[in-house]
Formats: sequence, C-alpha cells, structure tokens
Amino acid sequence: MNKLQQLDLMDKVQRELEDLKNSQKSILKKVSQIAAHNITLGVSLLDDKLPELEEQVNATLKTTSDLSEVFAEHRTKFFSDNNLAATVDPTA
Repeated sequence: MNKLQQLDLMDKVQRELEDLKNSQKSILKKVSQIAAHNITLGVSLLDDKLPELEEQVNATLKTTSDLSEVFAEHRTKFFSDNNLAATVDPTA
C-alpha cells in the first residue's frame, strides 16, 4: 500500500470515527428521551438502569472522541512526515 492509499484509508477511518461519535450522540439522546418518558411512567426498573446506561454511553462517547482527536493528529503527522502536500490536489 503506497502512502497516498494509506492517507485515503486514514481519511476513511476518520470519517467512520466521526460517524461513530454521531451514532453514540444519537443513542445518548434516545436514552434521555426514555428517561423523560419515564418521568410520567415512574417505572423503577428504568429509574435504576437508565443512569448507568447513560454513564456507559457517555464514557464510550468520550473514548471515541479522544481516539478521533489522537488519530487526526496521527494522520496530520503522517501527511507532513511523508511530504504528501505536493502530491495531493487541494481543490479535490
């Protein structure tokens, strides 16, 4: 795999990490909606388990966000270390 192919794959991974973050945000929103509905329902099972679920999703979202940030730095370093600016069309 040449350097440009590696860069393209890194860009794809970065997009997938962003998609994963968006999915996790959506899950967090759904958990909040369920918790809001449960205010009316008052089901103790949901009262007991939803905070734990929300905490787990938040932790996973933070991990994914941190990974995305570190990976973006890795990609930028790879780009500059391999002098790819001269080979990549900035208008593409």
